Amino acid sequence: MEEKYYKKLWWEIILATLSFSVIPLFVLGIVIYQQFSVSYTAKIMDSLKTLAENRCSSVDLFFEERLSQLISLANTHSVEKLKDEDYLNKVFNIIQTRSKSFLDLGVIDHEGNHLAYVGPYYNILKGVNYKNEDWFAAVMTTGTYISDVFMGFRKIPHFIIAVMVREKNRIWILRATIDSDILENIVRAAQLGKKGDAFIINRENILQTAPRFSGKLLEHPITPDFAAASGTQAEELPVQGQDNLFATSVIKNKKWVMVIREDPKEQLTPLLRARFLAALIGLGGVLLITIGAVFTTKSMMKELMAMERKKALSDEISIQSSKLAALGKMAAGIAHEINNPLAVIGEKAGWLKDLLNMEDISHSQHLQEFSDTVAKIEQYVVRAKTVTHRLLGFARRMEPVAEKVNINSVMDEAIDFLENESRYRSIDIQTDYYPNLPLTLSDSGQLQQVFLNILNNAIDAIGKDGEILIKTKHIAKNNEIAIAITDNGPGIPKDMLNKIFDPFFTTKEVGKGTGLGLSISYGIIEKLGGRIMVASEEGQGTTFTIYLPIR
Repeated sequence: MEEKYYKKLWWEIILATLSFSVIPLFVLGIVIYQQFSVSYTAKIMDSLKTLAENRCSSVDLFFEERLSQLISLANTHSVEKLKDEDYLNKVFNIIQTRSKSFLDLGVIDHEGNHLAYVGPYYNILKGVNYKNEDWFAAVMTTGTYISDVFMGFRKIPHFIIAVMVREKNRIWILRATIDSDILENIVRAAQLGKKGDAFIINRENILQTAPRFSGKLLEHPITPDFAAASGTQAEELPVQGQDNLFATSVIKNKKWVMVIREDPKEQLTPLLRARFLAALIGLGGVLLITIGAVFTTKSMMKELMAMERKKALSDEISIQSSKLAALGKMAAGIAHEINNPLAVIGEKAGWLKDLLNMEDISHSQHLQEFSDTVAKIEQYVVRAKTVTHRLLGFARRMEPVAEKVNINSVMDEAIDFLENESRYRSIDIQTDYYPNLPLTLSDSGQLQQVFLNILNNAIDAIGKDGEILIKTKHIAKNNEIAIAITDNGPGIPKDMLNKIFDPFFTTKEVGKGTGLGLSISYGIIEKLGGRIMVASEEGQGTTFTIYLPIR
């Protein structure tokens, strides 16, 4: 029952320690990680938005430069000069030296006819009329126009930039075809990491550049529809069951939408690494706290158990003292009650003895028998008085006192108490007393209790047919008295020698010992300023040696 109580208490202390240590650690770690996660994620989103804005700015700058070149060319040259294809070819070559983005250059009248054309598709495009093309109507309406990417007559992806010119009531158009690879290169710079992607879509959600993983050029991308996006935004959205980070920004000159797609695992790798490190540190902290809690609790439980044993020992000593004091009072009462009848019996026996000396009785044939009977009565009265005097002496010693004590005499009285028990078990108790052993100031009652405990244990250990030898010695060097009590019993196993003075430890069978006798004896001797030691070998017997200071 006691073991279950201590085990339960051990678990309660461990759980309480871990609860008050680990829970705050977890809460703190989670809060710090959440704050770091929010900050880092916000930083990632800001970086994506910045990247999208930068790519849009690069595309806008590219468009503005191309528009500026065409507007400058149209405003500095007349249609008469430019429709001369040799002259137009010279101008085109000059432009090409500064920028390789122009694929061809053409002059178109207000009817949609090609007046002049310079480029690799002369045979295909020279005779083409653009009057019914959407871009032609758009440029005639707005004055400048940048088209979406389309295949056209060339059957390759490209887009055009056109400007309308009014010259002396005459309207004509300067049109240039732009290599879409340059646009692809600008966008490709935003395709970061192994799974990063970037592309441009128009307002119909059609791809204007070729993405890495999100679809094919001039088709709908395999992503959410960002065609209606405005401004610059960044968000996390699922695609085919996996979360992705998206940033969108609008290209001003064309109202196209730049889309940048990132894999969260790549972008959040430092965050995931920080989470793993935090988890590792947290587990290490929990492990250290657990180990510390276990060792601390183990130490506390040892101290608590030691205190409980000391308390139990103290309580037992107090109970034993109370019992012995009550026994002493009872013994004194019995002795007084018996002494009075014994005194009367002794007087009557003496009177009978006197009567036997009278003349008329002295000649009786039964005189000798009468004399023997009276003598035996007197003998047993003396013996009974001896017992009552011993009880009175025992009673007087139950009260704790400091008195001059003869150790040999106290030991003799202890042996007398056990005389019948030892005789019944055929155990011979021999003494080898030091002659003229010095007296010492001590408590004879408590010493007698110690001697009785050790002698009782020796008798129980022997069982039957054995020998107990008691020696006393004066050790002048240390000014102390040594009392050695040796039995030829079975001895004490080595693994138990260091436990025999522990409270409640016993080698006797269940129900035959409390495990407190030696513990109480140890406490008494220590209290009297002495020490008690034991030496034993299995099969060789046991020796208890008590050392008492001479005071």
